[in-house]
Amino acid sequence: MRIPDDTIERIKQAADIVEVVGDFVSLKKRGSNYIACCPFHNEKTPSFNVNPARQIYKCFGCGKAGDPVRFVMDIENIGYGEALRFLAKKYGIEIEEQAPTPEDLLKQNERESLFIVLNFAKTYFAELLTNHDEGQSIGLSYFRERGFTTPTIQAFELGYSLNSWDGLLQEAERRGYSRDLLEKAGLILNKTDDGGSKRDRVFDRFRGRVMFPIHNVSGRVIAFGARILVNDKNQPKYLNSPETEVYHKSAVLYGIYQAKQTIRQEDVCYLTEGYTDVISLHQAGIKNVVASSGTSLTIEQIRLIGRFTQNVTILYDGDAAGIKAALRGLDMVLEEGLNVSIVTFPDGEDPDSYVRRVGAEAFKAYIKSHTSDFIRFKTDVLLRDAGDNPFKRAEVIGEVVSSIIRIPDALQRQVFFRTTAAQLRVDEQTLISEGNRLMRKQQEQQSRDQQRQRDRDQNRPQNGPVNRGSAPDASLADINALLSEAGIDGPPDDFFLDDIPAGIAPPAPTPEARTAPKPERSGLSFQEEECIRLLVNYGTRELEPGITLCQYVLSELDGIDFQTSPYNLMLTLFREAYLHGDILTADDFLRKPEQIETHREAINLTTPRHEISDGWLKHEIIVPSEEDVSILADAAYGNILRIKKMLAEQKMLEIRRGIVETTDPDESDRLMAEYMHYKRVDVEIAKLLGTVISG
Repeated sequence: MRIPDDTIERIKQAADIVEVVGDFVSLKKRGSNYIACCPFHNEKTPSFNVNPARQIYKCFGCGKAGDPVRFVMDIENIGYGEALRFLAKKYGIEIEEQAPTPEDLLKQNERESLFIVLNFAKTYFAELLTNHDEGQSIGLSYFRERGFTTPTIQAFELGYSLNSWDGLLQEAERRGYSRDLLEKAGLILNKTDDGGSKRDRVFDRFRGRVMFPIHNVSGRVIAFGARILVNDKNQPKYLNSPETEVYHKSAVLYGIYQAKQTIRQEDVCYLTEGYTDVISLHQAGIKNVVASSGTSLTIEQIRLIGRFTQNVTILYDGDAAGIKAALRGLDMVLEEGLNVSIVTFPDGEDPDSYVRRVGAEAFKAYIKSHTSDFIRFKTDVLLRDAGDNPFKRAEVIGEVVSSIIRIPDALQRQVFFRTTAAQLRVDEQTLISEGNRLMRKQQEQQSRDQQRQRDRDQNRPQNGPVNRGSAPDASLADINALLSEAGIDGPPDDFFLDDIPAGIAPPAPTPEARTAPKPERSGLSFQEEECIRLLVNYGTRELEPGITLCQYVLSELDGIDFQTSPYNLMLTLFREAYLHGDILTADDFLRKPEQIETHREAINLTTPRHEISDGWLKHEIIVPSEEDVSILADAAYGNILRIKKMLAEQKMLEIRRGIVETTDPDESDRLMAEYMHYKRVDVEIAKLLGTVISG
């Protein structure tokens, strides 16, 4: 079903890039823009930039870029239409569409269909809880006994599943949902009766249980947790949805949707184990709390927390054995650069029971007085277990140091070495030496692993013949000498360094990119990029009265086409617009996300990676800026000269190859004359640029 164009425009006008991105990551203001750690790839130093003036985002690490609609598409992994509907719901914009028919549902992609059927199930369970006799007498009574109020029940969209074999199945089929879709969503089970009949037995997965919908960061239901309320040895107390296309248990935190805003505001996330812990604390006013849902903490969950805060406090039950087991898995939290603290409760208490017993204010006071950083807490626990046994105390040193060296920040490591040395009553240098030993051991192991991988790669069968002679590798100088003998000049040593435009920094490589061969990029490509950057950002600026930068550049490049796409396409669009009396601006490209190639490049070219520090301005440190017309004119002038110089060098290279290949003396003389023409052009431009001219 198509969304009307005027509605699409209203959605785009209403969507604010800072608000949209801020729903998923914690943004910090830097200058006129905002920065964050990128939600699309793992990083510890922020390279994700949000520009509120242009309503775009750009990651200098992984290259992701776009507008609010594209961000929702990327972060939610959904299509264009669904992203628009997501934003329309966020900003209260009504979309005039008919309710989807079963045929429409079949046409939707499987992922979106799963979201739709899971939302139906959530609504179905919630209605049973409040409107059905069984739901009220069993499910709602249970929640009331735990002290959950109606607003709390509504905030977490709690529900109840009837104690019948196929109540959900029948209602879903009546609404037009297929059994295949219900099964893929983990809502029904399909088992074959092998008792000779081979009949399929289809029934609801959740029966006679209170329901806890599990939401993703944007608030969409992706799975369910369900608790049985009767003692039945044949049934597990808690039953969760299976892994599906939209639900991966290791990457989800229960309550993250309800908690994310408060986590940002308080700059700390409380991590618990169970659903009721989260709900009880939320109701008590402690809303920055999530749960790992009874699973061991995973890297994906840690990184999800890291999108909103760098501080996490783990709330543990009083079970000593469970605490020691959990400590072993927390080193990876340190590796991700998060600051970890621990709070334990008295024996027999968990966050849910304790807050209900003492109340919200006493609970907050307890948290404040009993919070301990992870390293100190781990040291205390291990020391109590070691007692006076010197061998066990030595093991404690190794255990604690192995955690400290996982902290990425060197200054923090130094602080922890000092405080832990005092706690263990040993010399600080002893801990530092042990840490250095362990780090060397890790590095040696990594080197061995890398060498083994290289050996495996070398022994892998090749597609063609392999020369296994003992000749040494040719150096760059040797290669250039061979090229010179063939009549072909190699690039000068400073070719790329001189001609990469200032202010353009290539994105930091992703782990995948480090292992993949990088496509080579010519210096001419960089200069073409710089030319389009100037046109996109400053095309309408007058370099002198009546002469715009666009007019100057297009007149100087008359008859020259760029060799790199999409820069040639963008240059063509500038030329076509100028013929009609118009000068394109960045907005002309940014408003057309459907033109993916030019839209992405426009974002790249309008997003500065660095901003001038306020401290520099405070101390009157003046940095040249292209806002100064004279500097802008010099930049355009130098850029055009470099483009023409590189084209001349390219032409000379082609001619020299022709001279080598031809056997016709007349043709050779003609080519030599043409070569000397371009050589003179090259020399003259080099003089204008002030670069070194080789003989």
